[in-house]
Amino acid sequence: MRFHKAETAFFFFIALISSAALATFYAWSLIDHPDMVDMSGLAGTIASLQVLLLVTAVLLAGTVAFGLFFILPLIRTQLKEGGKLREMTASLSARSRNLEQAALTDGLTGMQNRRYFDDALKEYLGEFRRIGKPVGLMILDLDHFKQVNDTYGHDVGDEVLRSVAACLKSMTRYHDVVARLGGEEFAIVAPNMDLALLQRLAERMRKAIAALEIKGGSAQLSVTSSVGLALWDQEETAEEFYRRADKQLYEAKRQGRNRVCA
Repeated sequence: MRFHKAETAFFFFIALISSAALATFYAWSLIDHPDMVDMSGLAGTIASLQVLLLVTAVLLAGTVAFGLFFILPLIRTQLKEGGKLREMTASLSARSRNLEQAALTDGLTGMQNRRYFDDALKEYLGEFRRIGKPVGLMILDLDHFKQVNDTYGHDVGDEVLRSVAACLKSMTRYHDVVARLGGEEFAIVAPNMDLALLQRLAERMRKAIAALEIKGGSAQLSVTSSVGLALWDQEETAEEFYRRADKQLYEAKRQGRNRVCA
């Protein structure tokens, strides 16, 4: 078994102190029991005491020197290394949190992404099944968005997506989940909201998006959206719930777009 440098130093330090203590104890025993020493050996006893005191002084001096010039620098080095390790750990933890946040955030709009949406929807359904409260789901798709990219370019298309994302976030509550699922498709999980409230919210969002004025070079452009709604039936899975809302989105498109279907 190999000892760490600090452990070896500690054992050596203890050995020095123990040796000094033994020498002191032995000298004390000679002084404390003078009857054990006859007069003829008194000079030899005094000489032994002197040697023991000298040895004790040397051991104590060596202990102090060892502590000052070896153990103290070792402690300082370890503290410095420990501080660097803590800084490195904190930096790695922060980087890990940033990477985790980046993995759950849409880089273009700054809103949550599909991965976050999927996990959050499952968690919401689990919690709201337990308390018996409704959960609404809204899936929104921008109408004819490919034409925007083809006509004005992808930079303008990106600006449209950012504007729509900002509009959606401004109209939702802090506990709603607002996510970009990909492309021009968005989703909103609205807990504790019945179908009538969900429809009114969706209509306000649809009108707000249609009212957006977005610069496309020298021109102004506007976009419309189709929205599919579903209210959770307290039994279906997250995937089944999503498919039902998505089916309503396609129904809105089939009926001519720029409308809400539930």
